[in-house]
Amino acid sequence: MGFGRGAPRKDSGLRVNEDIRISQIRLVDQDGEMVGVVPKEEGLALAREHNLDLVEVSPNADPPVCKVLDYGKFKYEQKKREHEAKKKHRRGDFKEVRFRPKTDTHDRDIKLHRAKSFLAEGDRVQITLMFRGREMQHASALSREILSKVAKELENYAKIERHISREGRRASMSLIAKPGAEKLFAEEEKERLERERLAKEKVEQRKKKLSDARRARRKKKEPSPEAETTEGEAPVADATAEPSPET
Repeated sequence: MGFGRGAPRKDSGLRVNEDIRISQIRLVDQDGEMVGVVPKEEGLALAREHNLDLVEVSPNADPPVCKVLDYGKFKYEQKKREHEAKKKHRRGDFKEVRFRPKTDTHDRDIKLHRAKSFLAEGDRVQITLMFRGREMQHASALSREILSKVAKELENYAKIERHISREGRRASMSLIAKPGAEKLFAEEEKERLERERLAKEKVEQRKKKLSDARRARRKKKEPSPEAETTEGEAPVADATAEPSPET
Protein backbone atom coordinates (compact mmCIF):
# COMPACT_ATOMS: atom_id res chain seq x y z
CA MET A 1 0.00 0.00 0.00
CA GLY A 2 1.10 3.62 -0.50
CA PHE A 3 2.94 5.52 2.19
CA GLY A 4 1.84 8.94 0.86
CA ARG A 5 -1.50 10.32 -0.16
CA GLY A 6 -1.66 8.42 -3.42
CA ALA A 7 -2.34 4.70 -3.23
CA PRO A 8 -1.45 2.33 -6.11
CA ARG A 9 -4.11 1.86 -8.75
CA LYS A 10 -4.63 -1.18 -10.89
CA ASP A 11 -5.10 0.89 -14.06
CA SER A 12 -1.85 2.85 -13.71
CA GLY A 13 0.44 0.34 -15.38
CA LEU A 14 3.10 1.21 -12.81
CA ARG A 15 4.23 -0.71 -9.74
CA VAL A 16 4.18 1.27 -6.51
CA ASN A 17 5.82 0.65 -3.12
CA GLU A 18 5.53 -3.01 -2.04
CA ASP A 19 4.31 -4.03 -5.50
CA ILE A 20 7.80 -3.39 -6.90
CA ARG A 21 9.30 -6.85 -7.40
CA ILE A 22 12.97 -6.17 -8.17
CA SER A 23 15.30 -6.15 -5.20
CA GLN A 24 17.83 -3.71 -6.72
CA ILE A 25 16.61 -0.41 -8.15
CA ARG A 26 18.07 2.79 -9.60
CA LEU A 27 16.73 5.37 -7.18
CA VAL A 28 15.75 9.00 -7.89
CA ASP A 29 14.97 10.95 -4.72
CA GLN A 30 12.12 13.40 -4.01
CA ASP A 31 14.18 16.32 -5.38
CA GLY A 32 14.84 14.61 -8.69
CA GLU A 33 18.46 13.79 -7.81
CA MET A 34 19.90 10.46 -8.91
CA VAL A 35 20.90 8.45 -5.82
CA GLY A 36 22.14 5.41 -7.70
CA VAL A 37 21.60 1.66 -7.52
CA VAL A 38 20.33 0.70 -4.09
CA PRO A 39 18.21 -2.05 -2.50
CA LYS A 40 14.47 -1.58 -2.88
CA GLU A 41 14.12 -1.36 0.91
CA GLU A 42 16.29 1.77 0.96
CA GLY A 43 13.98 3.43 -1.57
CA LEU A 44 10.91 2.40 0.43
CA ALA A 45 12.46 3.81 3.60
CA LEU A 46 13.19 7.14 1.88
CA ALA A 47 9.62 7.33 0.56
CA ARG A 48 8.22 6.49 3.99
CA GLU A 49 10.39 9.16 5.61
CA HIS A 50 8.93 11.88 3.38
CA ASN A 51 5.37 10.51 3.41
CA LEU A 52 5.60 9.84 -0.32
CA ASP A 53 5.54 6.80 -2.60
CA LEU A 54 8.17 4.81 -4.41
CA VAL A 55 7.08 4.49 -8.04
CA GLU A 56 8.70 2.29 -10.69
CA VAL A 57 8.74 4.88 -13.50
CA SER A 58 10.98 2.95 -15.94
CA PRO A 59 10.33 -0.78 -15.45
CA ASN A 60 12.25 -1.83 -18.59
CA ALA A 61 15.54 -0.25 -17.51
CA ASP A 62 18.25 -2.43 -15.96
CA PRO A 63 17.88 -2.04 -13.06
CA PRO A 64 14.40 -0.44 -13.08
CA VAL A 65 14.29 3.28 -12.29
CA CYS A 66 12.20 4.10 -9.23
CA LYS A 67 11.34 7.59 -8.09
CA VAL A 68 10.20 8.97 -4.75
CA LEU A 69 7.16 11.17 -5.42
CA ASP A 70 3.57 12.02 -4.56
CA TYR A 71 1.74 9.30 -6.49
CA GLY A 72 -1.62 11.12 -6.41
CA LYS A 73 -0.07 14.28 -7.87
CA PHE A 74 1.86 12.19 -10.39
CA LYS A 75 -1.37 10.58 -11.65
CA TYR A 76 -3.12 13.94 -11.84
CA GLU A 77 -0.33 15.48 -13.93
CA GLN A 78 -0.20 12.37 -16.11
CA LYS A 79 -3.95 12.63 -16.83
CA LYS A 80 -3.58 16.33 -17.52
CA ARG A 81 -0.83 15.65 -20.08
CA GLU A 82 -2.95 12.95 -21.72
CA HIS A 83 -5.91 15.34 -21.88
CA GLU A 84 -3.78 18.05 -23.52
CA ALA A 85 -2.40 15.52 -26.00
CA LYS A 86 -5.93 14.42 -26.95
CA LYS A 87 -7.01 18.05 -27.24
CA LYS A 88 -4.14 18.80 -29.62
CA HIS A 89 -4.96 15.68 -31.59
CA ARG A 90 -8.58 16.81 -32.01
CA ARG A 91 -7.49 20.24 -33.12
CA GLY A 92 -6.51 20.96 -36.68
CA ASP A 93 -9.89 20.18 -38.23
CA PHE A 94 -10.58 21.61 -41.67
CA LYS A 95 -13.23 24.36 -41.62
CA GLU A 96 -14.72 26.30 -44.52
CA VAL A 97 -15.91 29.91 -44.68
CA ARG A 98 -17.81 30.93 -47.83
CA PHE A 99 -17.95 34.35 -49.44
CA ARG A 100 -19.73 35.72 -52.48
CA PRO A 101 -18.51 38.57 -54.70
CA LYS A 102 -21.40 40.71 -53.43
CA THR A 103 -21.18 39.81 -49.73
CA ASP A 104 -22.06 43.02 -47.86
CA THR A 105 -19.84 44.59 -45.22
CA HIS A 106 -21.81 43.30 -42.23
CA ASP A 107 -21.86 39.70 -43.43
CA ARG A 108 -18.21 39.98 -44.44
CA ASP A 109 -17.25 41.04 -40.90
CA ILE A 110 -19.20 38.10 -39.46
CA LYS A 111 -17.44 35.66 -41.80
CA LEU A 112 -14.01 37.09 -41.03
CA HIS A 113 -14.74 36.80 -37.30
CA ARG A 114 -15.74 33.16 -37.80
CA ALA A 115 -12.52 32.47 -39.70
CA LYS A 116 -10.49 34.07 -36.89
CA SER A 117 -12.25 31.93 -34.28
CA PHE A 118 -11.44 28.76 -36.26
CA LEU A 119 -7.79 29.77 -36.62
CA ALA A 120 -7.61 30.58 -32.90
CA GLU A 121 -8.73 26.99 -32.23
CA GLY A 122 -5.87 25.74 -34.38
CA ASP A 123 -8.09 24.68 -37.29
CA ARG A 124 -7.10 24.97 -40.93
CA VAL A 125 -9.51 27.22 -42.79
CA GLN A 126 -10.57 27.08 -46.42
CA ILE A 127 -11.83 30.38 -47.77
CA THR A 128 -14.21 29.67 -50.66
CA LEU A 129 -15.57 32.22 -53.11
CA MET A 130 -18.83 31.19 -54.81
CA PHE A 131 -19.86 32.50 -58.26
CA ARG A 132 -23.13 32.42 -60.15
CA GLY A 133 -24.59 33.79 -63.36
CA ARG A 134 -22.69 36.61 -65.02
CA GLU A 135 -20.16 36.70 -62.19
CA MET A 136 -18.42 33.82 -63.98
CA GLN A 137 -17.33 36.24 -66.72
CA HIS A 138 -15.03 37.97 -64.24
CA ALA A 139 -14.29 35.00 -61.98
CA SER A 140 -10.51 35.03 -62.39
CA ALA A 141 -10.12 38.73 -61.58
CA LEU A 142 -12.64 38.59 -58.73
CA SER A 143 -10.94 35.53 -57.24
CA ARG A 144 -7.57 37.26 -57.07
CA GLU A 145 -9.02 40.53 -55.79
CA ILE A 146 -11.36 39.20 -53.10
CA LEU A 147 -9.35 36.24 -51.77
CA SER A 148 -6.14 38.28 -51.68
CA LYS A 149 -7.98 40.92 -49.64
CA VAL A 150 -9.26 38.25 -47.21
CA ALA A 151 -5.75 36.85 -46.83
CA LYS A 152 -4.48 40.36 -46.08
CA GLU A 153 -7.19 40.92 -43.44
CA LEU A 154 -6.26 37.62 -41.75
CA GLU A 155 -2.49 37.95 -42.07
CA ASN A 156 -1.98 38.39 -38.32
CA TYR A 157 -3.81 35.12 -37.72
CA ALA A 158 -2.76 32.91 -40.59
CA LYS A 159 -0.42 32.20 -43.43
CA ILE A 160 -1.43 30.76 -46.78
CA GLU A 161 -1.14 26.99 -46.91
CA ARG A 162 -2.57 26.57 -50.42
CA HIS A 163 -2.76 29.50 -52.82
CA ILE A 164 -5.81 30.53 -54.85
CA SER A 165 -7.19 27.89 -57.17
CA ARG A 166 -10.36 27.68 -59.24
CA GLU A 167 -12.66 24.77 -59.89
CA GLY A 168 -15.93 25.36 -61.73
CA ARG A 169 -17.98 28.00 -59.93
CA ARG A 170 -15.65 28.08 -56.95
CA ALA A 171 -12.34 29.65 -56.11
CA SER A 172 -10.60 28.85 -52.86
CA MET A 173 -7.45 29.01 -50.78
CA SER A 174 -6.53 27.38 -47.50
CA LEU A 175 -4.99 29.05 -44.45
CA ILE A 176 -3.12 27.68 -41.47
CA ALA A 177 -2.90 29.42 -38.10
CA LYS A 178 0.18 31.34 -37.04
CA PRO A 179 1.60 30.92 -33.52
CA GLY A 180 -0.19 33.30 -31.14
CA ALA A 181 -3.48 33.30 -33.05
CA GLU A 182 -5.36 32.10 -29.97
CA LYS A 183 -3.97 34.89 -27.77
CA LEU A 184 -4.61 37.52 -30.45
CA PHE A 185 -8.22 36.40 -30.86
CA ALA A 186 -8.78 36.52 -27.08
CA GLU A 187 -7.45 40.09 -26.93
CA GLU A 188 -9.57 41.23 -29.88
CA GLU A 189 -12.65 39.57 -28.40
CA LYS A 190 -12.09 41.39 -25.13
CA GLU A 191 -11.85 44.73 -26.97
CA ARG A 192 -14.92 43.93 -29.09
CA LEU A 193 -17.04 43.05 -26.06
CA GLU A 194 -15.91 46.24 -24.32
CA ARG A 195 -16.91 48.32 -27.36
CA GLU A 196 -20.31 46.61 -27.42
CA ARG A 197 -20.76 47.31 -23.69
CA LEU A 198 -19.93 51.01 -24.11
CA ALA A 199 -22.23 51.29 -27.14
CA LYS A 200 -25.06 49.68 -25.18
CA GLU A 201 -24.47 52.08 -22.29
CA LYS A 202 -24.68 55.06 -24.67
CA VAL A 203 -27.96 53.78 -26.09
CA GLU A 204 -29.41 53.33 -22.58
CA GLN A 205 -28.26 56.82 -21.58
CA ARG A 206 -29.85 58.30 -24.70
CA LYS A 207 -33.11 56.48 -24.00
CA LYS A 208 -33.12 57.74 -20.42
CA LYS A 209 -32.45 61.31 -21.54
CA LEU A 210 -35.33 61.20 -24.03
CA SER A 211 -37.63 59.68 -21.42
CA ASP A 212 -36.71 62.36 -18.88
CA ALA A 213 -37.30 65.10 -21.49
CA ARG A 214 -40.77 63.73 -22.34
CA ARG A 215 -41.63 63.49 -18.68
CA ALA A 216 -40.53 67.10 -18.13
CA ARG A 217 -42.64 68.34 -21.07
CA ARG A 218 -45.74 66.54 -19.79
CA LYS A 219 -45.24 67.98 -16.34
CA LYS A 220 -44.87 71.47 -17.78
CA LYS A 221 -48.17 71.21 -19.69
CA GLU A 222 -50.16 70.02 -16.66
CA PRO A 223 -51.90 72.92 -14.76
CA SER A 224 -51.07 73.25 -11.11
CA PRO A 225 -53.83 72.22 -8.60
CA GLU A 226 -54.05 75.79 -7.21
CA ALA A 227 -54.86 77.17 -10.65
CA GLU A 228 -57.70 74.75 -11.32
CA THR A 229 -61.28 76.08 -10.80
CA THR A 230 -64.59 74.63 -11.88
CA GLU A 231 -65.98 76.36 -14.94
CA GLY A 232 -68.94 78.71 -14.05
CA GLU A 233 -68.34 78.45 -10.29
CA ALA A 234 -67.95 81.74 -8.43
CA PRO A 235 -65.13 82.02 -5.98
CA VAL A 236 -66.17 81.14 -2.44
CA ALA A 237 -66.09 84.03 0.01
CA ASP A 238 -64.00 83.70 3.11
CA ALA A 239 -66.45 82.97 5.99
CA THR A 240 -64.04 84.34 8.54
CA ALA A 241 -63.80 87.75 6.91
CA GLU A 242 -65.44 90.64 8.86
CA PRO A 243 -68.52 92.22 7.23
CA SER A 244 -68.07 95.66 5.78
CA PRO A 245 -69.73 98.53 7.74
CA GLU A 246 -73.11 99.74 6.49
CA THR A 247 -73.24 103.02 4.70
